[in-house]
Amino acid sequence: MPPAQDPTSLLQEWSGGNSVAMNELVQVLYQQMHRIAAAQLQGERSLTLQPTQLVNEVYLRLVQIREMEWRDRNHFLAMFARIARRALVDEARRRRAGKRAGQAVTLSTQIPLPTVAQVDVLQIDALLERLATIDSVAARVVEMRVFSGLTLEDVATQLELSISTVSRKWRAAKAWLAEEMRTDLPDGA
Repeated sequence: MPPAQDPTSLLQEWSGGNSVAMNELVQVLYQQMHRIAAAQLQGERSLTLQPTQLVNEVYLRLVQIREMEWRDRNHFLAMFARIARRALVDEARRRRAGKRAGQAVTLSTQIPLPTVAQVDVLQIDALLERLATIDSVAARVVEMRVFSGLTLEDVATQLELSISTVSRKWRAAKAWLAEEMRTDLPDGA
């Protein structure tokens, strides 16, 4: 990849105030951003957003970020996924306020959860917030694995932890989430 197209170089330029670098970065990483957005919307029937719309919404939120020291492509994509999750939660809350009904969203197939095919996006957000109070690292691992699609190795690099620690946190978080979802689900679900 030519230096001008290297995501890390573009991120550094953007951090330095070069807004053109952000546009170039989006062009370089658009496929991955679109894939993350599509994964977050997979199986979602109640929200009418398309992956391209979610990418655009996240882009608008990203350009407002000031004073961020971007490390590399994985750091950017992890932040992209986190902001996408926030955008979906905001959209679900907005719709819930208008319709007074829950919004269902399917989690990525990377995390085996109870047999319920769809889960309320607000419920997932609340569960991740609760998990963060118990184990913030485990919550970050879930966020990076499920919403960013990062590998255990990528997560370990981003969090500056060993792969075995990340793997242990991932297994523990999946077990905790599965148990909490069983507890939070209505009888018979």
